[in-house]
Amino acid sequence: MFLKPDYNLKNIYEIDFAKLKEQGIKCLMFDLDSTVMVSKSSSFLPETVEWFNTFIKDFEVAIISNNKNDKYIEEASKIAPCRVIGRADKPNPKVMRSYLESVGVEPCCAVMVGDRPLTDILAGKLLGCKTILVGSINPKENLPTKFVRALERSTIRG
Repeated sequence: MFLKPDYNLKNIYEIDFAKLKEQGIKCLMFDLDSTVMVSKSSSFLPETVEWFNTFIKDFEVAIISNNKNDKYIEEASKIAPCRVIGRADKPNPKVMRSYLESVGVEPCCAVMVGDRPLTDILAGKLLGCKTILVGSINPKENLPTKFVRALERSTIRG
């Protein structure tokens, strides 16, 4: 299967929020680990906190993660500037759909942002929202993770 995200960016900081707003986007959903937070770090980089503050007031925003560690999700929730939802089971879009229904936003007015084509981007495509694939927020990922990431990205057709 070949996937094509609507946007393929180097990192989250390249997202053009004004352009998304012009396109009628009302809701942003982000993956947690490696997308907005260094995996398993339990903290946001200072620049990420500043970045959230540039758009959080203009959109409904949630972090939707496959992470099943309730304590970790609870810790992330305490420091996140938005709602954090764990156990999402992406690429199944059920949790994302439920979130959108809870905030009254249609999938066509939402975007899913993540670092993994076969979970985040596929979930967004199955849901019917726009998708943004980003590189990892962690420039020091280990070699096995970099290999898996490269293999997954081979599913993207440009």
